[in-house]
Amino acid sequence: ELENSNAPAARLALAVFTYRVATAVGAMVTALGGLDALVFTAGIGENSASVRAAVCKRLGFLGVQLDPDANLSARPDATVSPAESPVRVIVLEAREDVVAARAARQLLGLS
Repeated sequence: ELENSNAPAARLALAVFTYRVATAVGAMVTALGGLDALVFTAGIGENSASVRAAVCKRLGFLGVQLDPDANLSARPDATVSPAESPVRVIVLEAREDVVAARAARQLLGLS
């Protein structure tokens, strides 16, 4: 697994990825004027505790806190921030099938 690799290139790739996720979140927080919740979803968001931890660490200055034990054992749909955290951190199942079905219904004029 990439996050357990000792290869310098793999560690660099992971650092760049989490940096880019955190900067994208930071840009959205600026546009929105604050942050109430941070949601991790889809393949990496649902399955990589180390990526969630690295992103949350980068966003700590915004009040993002992570419960390490909850994060390590998280399965969708779970809150992985401590109760006292000013920003709720959630791992959410993506449910792409529901989104695709709704789009198909709309295209077919069934909605």
